[in-house]
Amino acid sequence: MASHSDTLVVFFGATAGANGGKLGSDEREIILLVWQIVDLHEKKVGKLHRCLVKPDTLELTEQCKEETGLTVDELLKAEALDKVLQQFEQSVSAEVKCLGRNSCTLCVISPLVIRQAIHPEASKKNLVLPECFFSFVDLRKEFEKCCPTAGPVQNHTISSMTEYVGLSAVTEQLMGVREVRTMVQLVLSLLAEPYNHKFTCVETVKYKFDSGTCSKTEPVDSETVIRARGLPWQSSDQDIARFFKGLNIAKGGVALCLNAQGRRNGEALVRFVNVEHRDLALERHKHHMGNRYIEVYKATGEEFLKIAGGTSNEVAQFLSKENQVIIRMRGLPFTATAQEVLAFLGPESPVTDGAEGLLFVKYPDGRPTGDAFVLFSCEEYAQNSLKKHKQILGKRYIELFRSTAAEVQQVLNRYMSTPLISTLPSSPIMPVPVLAPPFLPTASSTRDCIRLRGLPYTAGIEDILEFMGEHTVDIKPHGVHMVLNQQGRPSGDAFIQMKSSDKAFMVAQKCHKKTMKDRYVEVFQCSTEEMSIVLMGGTLNRSGLSPPPCKLPCLSPPTAYAAFPTAPAILSEAALYQPPLLAAPRPPQTTAHSPHTMAYYPHQPHLYMNMNMNYTAYYPSPPVSPSTVSYFAAPHGAVAAAVAAQPHPAAASSVLTQPGALVRMQGLPYNAGVKDILSFFQGYQP
Repeated sequence: MASHSDTLVVFFGATAGANGGKLGSDEREIILLVWQIVDLHEKKVGKLHRCLVKPDTLELTEQCKEETGLTVDELLKAEALDKVLQQFEQSVSAEVKCLGRNSCTLCVISPLVIRQAIHPEASKKNLVLPECFFSFVDLRKEFEKCCPTAGPVQNHTISSMTEYVGLSAVTEQLMGVREVRTMVQLVLSLLAEPYNHKFTCVETVKYKFDSGTCSKTEPVDSETVIRARGLPWQSSDQDIARFFKGLNIAKGGVALCLNAQGRRNGEALVRFVNVEHRDLALERHKHHMGNRYIEVYKATGEEFLKIAGGTSNEVAQFLSKENQVIIRMRGLPFTATAQEVLAFLGPESPVTDGAEGLLFVKYPDGRPTGDAFVLFSCEEYAQNSLKKHKQILGKRYIELFRSTAAEVQQVLNRYMSTPLISTLPSSPIMPVPVLAPPFLPTASSTRDCIRLRGLPYTAGIEDILEFMGEHTVDIKPHGVHMVLNQQGRPSGDAFIQMKSSDKAFMVAQKCHKKTMKDRYVEVFQCSTEEMSIVLMGGTLNRSGLSPPPCKLPCLSPPTAYAAFPTAPAILSEAALYQPPLLAAPRPPQTTAHSPHTMAYYPHQPHLYMNMNMNYTAYYPSPPVSPSTVSYFAAPHGAVAAAVAAQPHPAAASSVLTQPGALVRMQGLPYNAGVKDILSFFQGYQP
C-alpha cells in the first residue's frame, strides 16, 4: 500500500506508436522509460533515469518521431525491454536502500503505461515483471482527492494540474524527462502545505485470472462486459485473460461461447471488475493473439449470464476446488466408467480426488452424452492429459482440450434443460396435411427476397446482420433463413425476406461480393417462390430452378409449398440444443385434397425429416430465437395400436403407444434412416 510506502517512483513510458491518451491502443512496443524517486518522509528527490528500449520491430510512426525526437539509429544502440527492466529494478532497489527506506510504489500520470503497455508487452514476450509493476498510484486521482473542485479525473493533464496548484511549467525539451520532472514537482506540492496529502489510492494488477462459477441470479453490470471474437478454437480462459493482461477480470469472468453443436465458435464474453477496465479492453480491438487479430465489442450482463450463469449444485460442487485446471473430454463411449477414464488418462495425469474430479455430462433422464470434464491440480498434469488427444478408449477416439468453469456450466445448462419426450402432451393426434415451414410467405413471383451464397460455414445471424449493415432495418420479421445440408451443417446459403422488391434490389447492388470473414459473398435478388422451393429441398442455380425430389410420396407435401400461418414462436436458449424428439402436433385441421392422413409437427430443433428434403434452419430477425422445422408422417390410432400389438421384429425396436396415432420407437440402430422406418412399418400405412 502506498500509504505504508516510504518512496514513490515517478514513472513514465512511451511507445513506437501512439502516446498520451492513446498509449498502447495500437499494440506498438515500448521505446522509452523514465523514472525518478521521491522520498515521502524527507521529501527529497533522487536521480532521474532515462533509458531507451530497443523494440523487436524497428519502425517508428511519424507522430512518435515528432513527439519523442528519437530515431531508429538511437534505438539500435539500446537494450531490449527485459534488460532495461532488470536495470530499473536494480537501480530502484539500490536507491531505496541508500535512502534508508524499505518500500516503494510506482506513481504514473495515467494507468495506460502500466495496464496497456508494460503488462501486455511483457506477457507477449514471456517476461517476468518486477513486483512493483503490480501496484501503482494514479497521480490524477490523487490530485482529484486533494482538489475536488478542479474537475473530473479524465480532464486532468500534467499542465492543467500544475497550473491549478500554481506551479511554473518545466522548460525541458526531452520527452519523458519533461513529464517526470513536472510530476515530481506536483507530488512535492501535494505533500506540502496546505494539502499535506497521503498517497493512499493504490490500484492493483491481478497476477492471474481466478476461475469460478456465476449464478444466474447474480447481478452483472452491462458496463463491465465485452464480447471477443476471432479467438482460436483451442483457447482457454487463461489464454483470454492473458490477451487482456494488465486489466482485472472478475472472478469466473471468462465465458467461452458454444455453437449449436456444442463446439466453441471463436467467441467469448469477458466480465471486468469495473467500467474503467472494460473501456480499456475495448481499446484492444484488433490486437493480436498469436497470428490472429481479436475483435472486441461491448456486450451486456444479460448475455454474460445467458452463457456463464447456472443453477446446478453439482457443477458448483465440482468447481468448488480452487486453482484447478479443467480439461474437457468429448466422444466418450456411453458405457465408459470413471475407472476406465482414469485408466485412460494414466498415472502421469492424476485426476484431483480421483473419481470425484470427474464430471460426466448427462441428459435429464440419466443417459450419457459422451462428454466429461476433468480436474487437474497443476498445469503439468493437464499437459500430460492433452497428449492423449484422439487416442482410443474402447472403440472410439477421444478429444481432449482445455476448458473453463463457464464452459462446464454452459454445457450442463444445455443438456440438463433439454425436455424429455415423456413431457410431451398426450392429447390425441388428428390428421392434418403436411404443410410448408412456418415463417415462409405464400409463394409469389415478387422479387422481394435476396439470396446469400458463399457464406463462411461459421457465419451466424449476427454476422449476416453485420454484413448487411444499414439494410438490416428493411428485413421483415422472422425473415432470415439459413439453409443446412443433409448432414444438418451450414451449406453456405441463406435467404432473407426484405420489405419490398426495391429494398431487395438495393441490397443486392450494395452487398454483392462484399467480404464476410475473409470470404466474398454473392448476393442475388430472388422471389419468395424460388426461396420456398429451395428451402424445401429444390435447387436454384444459374441453369434454372429445380423442384425438390419426391421419392417418398407419403412424406412429401400433397400440394404446392403453401405457407402455414402461425404466430412467431420464441424458444428458450436450451431449446436450441435438444436431441431428436417429436413435438406435440398443431390443432386439428381437415384436408379435402390429400388421399393420406398426415400429421404436421411444429418447428423444434432436429426433428425427424424427409430424407429427400434439406434440413433447413430458420434464424428469424431478433429478438426471436432460431428455430427449425421438420415433417413426420404418423398413422392413425387404429394402425398405431395394431403396430404396437405386433411382436417386435428384427429391428430390435420396442414400440410404445400413446393415446391417438403417435408411435414411439426405442432401440433403433444408430444408422437407421427414414426408409428403414418405412420398411419396418410396411403394411400399416393407412
